[in-house]
Amino acid sequence: MDRTRTFLHGGKDVIGRFASLFMGVLFYRGPQLDFSVEEAAEYESVFADALRDQAEIRYTGRYSKSRFIQYIAARKPVLLHGSNNPDIEEFETRKQTLFSGLYVEAVFATKDGIWPLFYAVFDRSKLMGNFRNACIKVRGRKRGYYLFSLTRETMEQRPWTGGMIYFLPEASFERAKTTLLSFDEWTSPIPVKPIAKIAVEPQDFFFLDKVSCHNPVESVIRSWLLYKIRLRLKRK
Repeated sequence: MDRTRTFLHGGKDVIGRFASLFMGVLFYRGPQLDFSVEEAAEYESVFADALRDQAEIRYTGRYSKSRFIQYIAARKPVLLHGSNNPDIEEFETRKQTLFSGLYVEAVFATKDGIWPLFYAVFDRSKLMGNFRNACIKVRGRKRGYYLFSLTRETMEQRPWTGGMIYFLPEASFERAKTTLLSFDEWTSPIPVKPIAKIAVEPQDFFFLDKVSCHNPVESVIRSWLLYKIRLRLKRK
């Protein structure tokens, strides 16, 4: 029995490694999250103060705001939601489509500490055509794989702005899907009030320099396949 379990575990690990390599060819992988004792202590203090005072987080620490957000996402029982709107007091459910194509009436959030930054700093009022983005997790792996793409017409509008990251209690949320490859989508069937929030700027978005341009009428698969190629050509 132990040998069978070892064999099955080894097989799953090989599949996971192959999936990670495949995702790495198409998308950019998130940074390794290693926090020193001093860094973690600073983040813990800042977040505890925000919860105690029920005030907007004014982060002025020694480390980057993006790392602070990633730390809280990884270490606390919270989910994140990014928005241009800085004054949301409660998130209401609404009908949306999951990556799987399933319609659900829910509040959407993510456990990922990078993906919601895109929604916070991307000015949707300047959208022309459509936009494409992804945060894909490989089962058993901590680091996500990311894609961000706008139409050229949207990029010409300089579509970046300040926004807000909201921290939501995870109690009412469930992970939408947990297959080998899945978007880091979480849903709550009931309204949710944020417990904290932090203002962010475009420079806080880790992949700001890795947003590509796609043709609005092309297939999603084509956008995925050409994502990194387009960015490499852009830099030449």
